Amino acid sequence: MSASLATVSYIGAIILFILSLGGLSNPETSRRGNFYGMIGMTIAVLATIFGPRVSMAGIPWIIGAMAVGGTIGLYAARKVQMTQMPELVAIMHSMVGLAAALVGFANYIDPGAAYQLTSTEKSIHEIEIYLGILIGVVTFSGSIIAFGKLAGKIGGKPMLLPGRHLMNLAGLLVVIFFGWQFLHSESVSAGLVGLTVMTVIAFLFGIHMVMAIGGADMPVVVSMLNSYSGWAAAATGFMLNNDLLIVTGALVGSSGAILSYIMCRAMNRNFISVIAGGFGSGGGKPAAKGDGQPAGETVSISSAETAELLREAKNVIIVPGYGMAVAQAQHTVYEITKCLREKGVNVRFGIHPVAGRMPGHMNVLLAEAKVPYDIVMEMDEINADFPDTDVSMVIGANDIVNPAAQDDPTSPIAGMPVLEVWKAKTSIVMKRSMATGYAGVDNPLFYKENNRMLFGDAKKMLDEVLIALKS
Repeated sequence: MSASLATVSYIGAIILFILSLGGLSNPETSRRGNFYGMIGMTIAVLATIFGPRVSMAGIPWIIGAMAVGGTIGLYAARKVQMTQMPELVAIMHSMVGLAAALVGFANYIDPGAAYQLTSTEKSIHEIEIYLGILIGVVTFSGSIIAFGKLAGKIGGKPMLLPGRHLMNLAGLLVVIFFGWQFLHSESVSAGLVGLTVMTVIAFLFGIHMVMAIGGADMPVVVSMLNSYSGWAAAATGFMLNNDLLIVTGALVGSSGAILSYIMCRAMNRNFISVIAGGFGSGGGKPAAKGDGQPAGETVSISSAETAELLREAKNVIIVPGYGMAVAQAQHTVYEITKCLREKGVNVRFGIHPVAGRMPGHMNVLLAEAKVPYDIVMEMDEINADFPDTDVSMVIGANDIVNPAAQDDPTSPIAGMPVLEVWKAKTSIVMKRSMATGYAGVDNPLFYKENNRMLFGDAKKMLDEVLIALKS
């Protein structure tokens, strides 16, 4: 394939990637967006393999590597449950970071990579290598820790080391110092010393950064790491002088950064406070007053009583949370929705931007269960309708329906926009216990006069509600 044909193919792939992002912005066009992305990536891979920069001798190795990677990807796609998507996304981000770091080292060691470059061009090229490895390694180690937290292998409680900010600052100064030495290295072996020291510090920083971030901020962490992986890919593009990687990485990096900003606004937090960490815990203690006694009286409700309230209602809003994902109850939720709509009940879903463990987590689960797109509403679209709602049913959510965000200025989540489920005539909260949510914050909703608690596994309780509705 000629260089001009490869360039045209790259332009076509870039256009398809942009169309893919546009399609993924709406549930109704997401399938088309995925299709555009797959076609674009296929064109990009073929144009690279058969382009002028890959020798014929290397093609069998590339095809072999693609076969191994494709097999692993196909296995993961078939075996990974939808509830495991957050940790799958995190581990994929780590692979992007690792690839960027390995390409950076290979590009520096390769004697032909900087061939015929002027002194200034060589310095710019080495800066690209240094930054690419730095971003890639931070993304790699940070994503591994995020995977562990999302999978429950690492506790959600933030690890706050004494003087952690000074440690981060010291690490940054060391990275800058060795970066200066790297640029002035007279040999590859001397340059590798600076690269190795920086890599170790970046690896430790990625671990420390995500370990210090509490469970409540994990959705922001996922989108932040998504942004990092994009910038790592863009840096790799600069290293390899590959326009497609530069543009694609910039698309992913900028869209991830914008998403992180949107989610920070949804939590009434700024990006720096998220990185600083400390908010959220892996704990789960019953809410209590200052004297250690329960904060109020809760009123329990049975599955049959829940079904009766739903059957008599005219307007119902369902608010799903991570508890629905863990219980894999989305299909039962759809069956309940279908049953109620057949009885003439107006059923809609209220989705908070940070519900679940990654951006769009609840939307993905509801789409998998075939819930119609037109009744799945964002928080800003549906919040004003709660006063006219007969029943609001919260399934495994906690922090995103906490009235303390509005009523208690001393609360850690004060000012955070929440779904105002307590304004409905009756609110029903489905939980396993009285434990706090992922943010470790007390929830006064449980003790309101119009609230009822349906305790138990979400899937089991919803199955019983469905049976009672059909009886």
